[in-house]
Amino acid sequence: MAATTFPYLTTLVLVPALGAGIVALIPRKAVAAWFHEAIGVAVTVLTLVVAVAVLITFKSGVGGFQMVSSHSWATGLGIHWSLGIDGISLFLVMLTAVLFPLTMMGARVRRDPKSFIAWVLLLEAACMGSFVSLDLILFFLFFELTLVPSYFIIGGWGYAKRGYAAIKFFIYTFAGSAFLLVGIVSIAFIHQSQTGVLTFELPALMHTHLSGTQGVLLFIAFTAAFAVKAPLFPFHTWSPDAYAEAPTAGTILLVAVMAKLGTYGIVRFDLNLFPQASRTLAPILLTLAVIGIVYGALVACAQRDLKRLLAYSSLAQIGFIALGTFALNSQGLSGSVLQMVNHGLVIATLFILVGWIYERRQTWQIGSLKGLQSPAPVLAGVFTLAMLASIGVPGLNGFVGEFLILVGTFVAHRWWAVAACAGVVVAAVYLLWGYQQVFHGEPTEADTSTRDLSRNERLIVAPLIILIVLLGIFPKPVLDRITPSVNQLVVHVDQVTNTPIPAELRRSPLLATRPLGTSAASAPTKGGSK
Repeated sequence: MAATTFPYLTTLVLVPALGAGIVALIPRKAVAAWFHEAIGVAVTVLTLVVAVAVLITFKSGVGGFQMVSSHSWATGLGIHWSLGIDGISLFLVMLTAVLFPLTMMGARVRRDPKSFIAWVLLLEAACMGSFVSLDLILFFLFFELTLVPSYFIIGGWGYAKRGYAAIKFFIYTFAGSAFLLVGIVSIAFIHQSQTGVLTFELPALMHTHLSGTQGVLLFIAFTAAFAVKAPLFPFHTWSPDAYAEAPTAGTILLVAVMAKLGTYGIVRFDLNLFPQASRTLAPILLTLAVIGIVYGALVACAQRDLKRLLAYSSLAQIGFIALGTFALNSQGLSGSVLQMVNHGLVIATLFILVGWIYERRQTWQIGSLKGLQSPAPVLAGVFTLAMLASIGVPGLNGFVGEFLILVGTFVAHRWWAVAACAGVVVAAVYLLWGYQQVFHGEPTEADTSTRDLSRNERLIVAPLIILIVLLGIFPKPVLDRITPSVNQLVVHVDQVTNTPIPAELRRSPLLATRPLGTSAASAPTKGGSK
């Protein structure tokens, strides 16, 4: 693992955490309401600057973890402050860093902004920590910490059924996380019984020898938490209520960032720790992914609420990510990691636009919205572009990820890929229908008074549109950084499961001589690392 002198990753976690503390400590009466918002935006922008520095420092073509920071924390318990980043987590960190400031500026709240900003910053710190943690206990703490601010954001600033939605979200995700904790402790003790060393660090636990039954049971324990968080069918039932009742900012962060903690967890931990169980149970997960794709698309067709339509659309997209993940080959996994980023950008754009529509019309009911294209052509144009990206039109980012996923799945599991294609067709139906109902037709008097996007709103959504187009036209720089880490993971799974390694990976000098988790720039890590 490659170490670095400046603690970039620790800074990524601490900046929003300290920002949350500062906002919480400033008395409401001491400053104007906008001052808390200004601090919040400044902190998220500073976090984005650090994330950009990480992106610039990150070495392309290296498959192992980089910028590692490892320090003994609870030595007797084997817990370390162990952080690292690779091509799989790099762009999820960037996605988080980009979306938090845009969400804070584009989805402001009028009631108690101080508390809202503090919770959002704490959520950003927890998400960042989850994406870069290499110690399983540390990951669990960050993973669980995301529940607290999310619960208060939904329950404190949501809509009519916010209390019900917040409790349902918390119970589902907390119950899933209980299985995760049991799984983490179990694999650590199994590793200790084999080596005499108690540790929760991922690179060490990857070499734990598990029986077939142990691997399957631990895989199920881990996946229970990740499937709820993502959410994957049939663990998704909390998500339509939470997405619909959360405030716009909460919805964006839940679906665009927090949902990726689930899919990321499957890639990072399930495939690394339980490769044999992942391959054994892959047909079941592929089947659930396809059902989620088709079910999400069909239920979206029946929605008359724009927010719920997008919620079920997101369920279908998460199904695509799971499909590529359990193809267990380079194309499918690269497509899944890329699609996590693509989906985050597209769904964030759509939900922020829906939030602005609600501010203008005070409704999400599709039947009460029509003809908005005439008074708000820019709003209609931006919505159209994001909608086409979600459908997977070539030239936009959604196409690249879906194409890689379908190619990878077709190579390994042909009929699952064929079945998933039905979801692509149905997605075009419900998204185009929703667009026509909202933006086409003869506007009523209320519709004609709907204002178009303001200059500030256009500036907020512009970075998202630029990234959607740029990743659709030129995804190579992103894939160049994702693919080496994915290839290492694929080789690891194939070696453990005695599956023939593809010829192109066998010839790779990067993978031929180094175990997973190391890189060409390997160096001893400071603060108690091995």
